[in-house]
Amino acid sequence: MPNISIKVLTYNIHKGFSIGNRRFILHEIKDSLRHVDADAVFLQEILGERTISHNRFDDWPNNRQFEFLADQVWHHHAYGKNAIYKSGHHGNAILSKYPFVNWENIDVSYMKTASRSLLHGTIEIPDTGKKIHIICVHLGLFEREREKQLGTLSKRINSHVPSDEPLIIAGDFNDWRGNAERHLHDDLGVEEAYKNIHGSYARTFPAKLPLLSMDRIYSRGLDIVDCHRLHGKPWSQLSDHTPLLAEFRIP
Repeated sequence: MPNISIKVLTYNIHKGFSIGNRRFILHEIKDSLRHVDADAVFLQEILGERTISHNRFDDWPNNRQFEFLADQVWHHHAYGKNAIYKSGHHGNAILSKYPFVNWENIDVSYMKTASRSLLHGTIEIPDTGKKIHIICVHLGLFEREREKQLGTLSKRINSHVPSDEPLIIAGDFNDWRGNAERHLHDDLGVEEAYKNIHGSYARTFPAKLPLLSMDRIYSRGLDIVDCHRLHGKPWSQLSDHTPLLAEFRIP
């Protein structure tokens, strides 16, 4: 059987609004994502529901944001809400061209004022029997908060991901100091794709002039082929984060 490759993208879409919330740009994000055509898309800060916006924006989609983005390209998707308010909720989503065997949203909220979760799914590559664990994360803003969340992530992987099954963890880690390395590389044996290729983490925030390394793609049990940051237009005019795109080969 020849080696199979999989392309994954991670992107914090800022609820479909531009930097400073000046414009609703979900339609532009959709066009840009379709052009990249990744096999699996890890999304953070995606709205599951927001009733007030239907009255404010003429181009607000009739379905949920992750369904609107998935459309006819990604036939399989999972959504886990992690922030709930009076007008709706937002969270993490995974869009996939491959079917989910299962998925679960794990609450890792450390503070009532900052809800967070890990979205853990398992996809299966058709006609191969190959399964890949994929985890979409959006960690907290404070060091102590992230430390607890990374501990939960480690326990989740150790208890639910067999060592011989491939794993991808991607999302917004809010870890601009790189302190997550102990949990991720040392404890779990995962490699960060961009750092593996380029020698350092990608600077992904803010999108117009990226200075901080916030967004990452980690893997285990896969061969890293390439990883790069999608910068410049149109990405610099969309969300406040820059997406990362990685390609892996399944041995």
